[in-house]
Formats: sequence, C-alpha cells, structure tokens
Amino acid sequence: MTKVTHYINGRNTPASERSQAIFNPATGEETGRVSLASVSETEQAIAAAKAAYPAWSEMSALKRSRILFNFRALLETHMDELAELITLEHGKVLEDAKGEITRGLEVVEFATGIPHLLKGEISEQIALGIDAWSLNQSLGVVAGISPFNFPVMVPMWMFPIAIACGNTFIMKPSEKDPSSTLRIAELLTEAGLPDGVFNVVNGDKEAVDTLLTHQDVEAVSFVGSTPVAEYIYKTASEHGKRVQALGGAKNHMVVMPDADLDQVVSSLMGAAYGSAGERCMAISVAVAVGEIGDTLIEHLKPKVENLRVGNGLLPGMEMGPLVTRDHLDKVKSYVDKGEEEGAKLIVDGRSVSAKNNGFFLGGCLFDNVTPEMTIYRDEIFGPVLSVVRVKDYSAAVQLINEHKYGNGTAIFTQNGDAARQFCHEIQVGMVGVNVPIPVPMAFHSFGGWKRSLFGPLHVHGPDGVRFYTRRKAITARWPTGLRCDPDFVMPTSS
Repeated sequence: MTKVTHYINGRNTPASERSQAIFNPATGEETGRVSLASVSETEQAIAAAKAAYPAWSEMSALKRSRILFNFRALLETHMDELAELITLEHGKVLEDAKGEITRGLEVVEFATGIPHLLKGEISEQIALGIDAWSLNQSLGVVAGISPFNFPVMVPMWMFPIAIACGNTFIMKPSEKDPSSTLRIAELLTEAGLPDGVFNVVNGDKEAVDTLLTHQDVEAVSFVGSTPVAEYIYKTASEHGKRVQALGGAKNHMVVMPDADLDQVVSSLMGAAYGSAGERCMAISVAVAVGEIGDTLIEHLKPKVENLRVGNGLLPGMEMGPLVTRDHLDKVKSYVDKGEEEGAKLIVDGRSVSAKNNGFFLGGCLFDNVTPEMTIYRDEIFGPVLSVVRVKDYSAAVQLINEHKYGNGTAIFTQNGDAARQFCHEIQVGMVGVNVPIPVPMAFHSFGGWKRSLFGPLHVHGPDGVRFYTRRKAITARWPTGLRCDPDFVMPTSS
C-alpha cells in the first residue's frame, strides 16, 4: 500500500491523518492512500510558493526556459514510468497514457519559448521626446486544480507556462489518481527548479476552498465538470482572483450524407470510446443527416460489439475501465435512463462489468435519441454514444447551437462549402473538419463556449501567457533640461 502525501518546498512532506483510498480500476483493489490536506497544510504550500516568488520572478526568462528544457528531457526519459502510473490509477490503456504525456510535453516545449512570448511592444516618439512601451510581468502565487481524466496532461496545460512566466505554482490534482502528478514534481526538482516554485497539495474541498479564498493566491486555473467550474469561478472571483474555469461538454459529430463512411466509423470509435469516453473532447453524439442514419448504425454496431475491453497494461486492449466504482454506477444509470426514456439501445455494454472485479463497462450505442432525453442533455463521461437523426444540415447546426455546452464539435463531409459554413456559424469553441477530436496544438489555445468555459481566457497557447501575466504600460520622457512650471494639460501627440 503506497502513501501519497504532498510535495511542498522541494520535498515530500508528512501529512495529517485524513486520507482517501486509491484504487486500481482494472482489478478493483485498493492500492494506496492519498492524504487530504488540511487548511494549515495548504497554507504551508502557499507560504512556500510566496517565499520562492521574489527570486524566481527576478530570474531571467532564458534561465527559466533552460530549466524547462531539462524537464522536457526528463519527461521523455520517464515516459514509460509515468504512463504506467496513469494506467494503474486511471485505467486508460498504456498507449493512450503515453499520448496524454506527449500532448502535455508539447506545452512544455511551447513554454520553453517564453523569452520570445514575454516580449512587449514599443512605440517610439509618441510625442516629442516621449516613448511608450509595454511589459508582461508575472502575477505571483497561482494555483491549478485538475481532473482525474488527464492526471499529467491537464496539469501540464497549466504550470509550464505559469512558471515560465515567473509565477510560482500550487497544483491540486485529482485525489482519484494523484501519483503521476507527484512524480512530475520530483522530476521538476531534478531538472533544477528551485524549491517552492512548484508545489503539490493533494486533497478535497477543504484544500480547494483554501486556494480559492487565500489572499496570497493571485489566480486559479481549473478543468472539470460545469457545476464545479461555476463554483470555482464564482468563489475565486469574489475573492479578487483571476480565474479560468473549463467545464463540461457534449460534443457532436455531424455526419453528412456525402461523408466517407469508413472514415466516419473509424473516427467515431476512437473519439467516443477511447479512454472509456472519459474525455472532455470525446464525441458522445453522432448527428446523422438525411438518410445516412441506418447505414451508420449498421457499420457501427459490430465495431462497438467487438471492442477489446480489459486491463490497460495488457497489449491489444482498446478500452480500459472507468476510474471508480461510483463513476461506473453513474454511467450505467445513464444507460438505464436512456432505455426508460425510449432511446433504442443497439449495443449494451453493461454485461461487461459482471465479468470481473474491475470497473469495466463495454461500449454502449443508442439510436433514435432526441434532444429531450437525459442522455442527450447531460455529459455522461463514459463509453456511451448516442445517434440523433436530423433531416438536413440546418437542423444539425440548430441542434448543436441550442445545446447548453459548446466545447468541441466536428463535421464529416466531402463538401468544402458545407464545411466552411459549419465553421463559420457553429457556436462552439473548437471545431474539426473531418477531424473527430479537434484539440488545438500547444501553440494555440484550448477552450469552449457557453457553459463549457467560465472566464475570458482559454488554456495554454497565447491565452495561457495572457492569463499568467499582466500588462504594464510605460510612458517615459528624458528631457534635456528640467522644467520649472507644472503642466496641468492632458498630454497629446501634438
């Protein structure tokens, strides 16, 4: 049984007695305990970050960048180790875990360019003998709160840019799968990061509320469900903090009648059932336009039935378990609800969970789903794909635009005009054209619209730099001689 504590001021720290079980989702076995930080322990991490901030923020951006280069190399060296930690606690298949690390590593690579990204602007001679320029400066102590579904990637959407910009950081990972985040903290220290610049506090609402309300925390970044995102945005904002809070999703894929059906089915299988559907960018609704619905179901059904579901550490598995037994029961209850409300269950994956002690659910496929149904309205966060049939392209766009979430969407078509129009008029933050999971690369920014995002800025990319810095504008004159009389007139360019 492992004991996962906290990482404060460059070392693993003793923790209070309050803790929670960690499970291997593939076997159902309790494998360890994670400490749940008290208010005082969380404040200890904040104090360490505050003490480290002056020296770290004054270090040159180039030196900070070099430490991130070292960290990048260590990530590559330890990728297999980190991927196994993810699989053992989250359940996703090993190759998917490695893909998660790679997407996080790309943000580290982006952050290594911080000397260029922090450059301001200058205007010479805005008036006689006067120049103006702007600076991007760090905020101070900032915090990140991440979800269980990406225990490495989502933290690395946050802290590499934050610390590259000169901030110090406190990470609160999910208590369901905390070990990989703690290992990252150790690798950062090995890379040369000074003590206190990056800290990990494991915990629950007690730790979160401390971070949201403490006067020394300047900004909070969060990725997770919409109810929690709303709470975090409201609470932190009321305490004067800068907040970016990414919430839930219900991502649609529009399948036009002219789409390449083989490409559609292959893409839907990975996008709906990869990582057991526990992705905020998972496709959970296929919108069949016109007469393509019957053919789509006919092609999907055998693929879903034959999904290779098992322990993610075993070769050849396509889908692992869900993260906890509680989450498994929740997803199964949505499948029950779908049947009760009249959707046609084409493939029932519930029987898979009876075969072993792990938290497994096979792929589920619904047809004839309507917008009034619970399985259409809610984010299920499991391997459940709903097919909705609409008469034409306009109805598909209206369906998506009327949904409360606006995180990601895709259209599959061979018609460039339809694709272009879709990109223009769809009210969703991230759009794919013949791409099922349109997650932007690290040098762009990730985020949705509507109830999928609270706050004005997305994560990583240019918005990440904007979020973790504040702009200072300077206007300067160096006169050749001192003026004796004060000037009470607003300066102008004339």
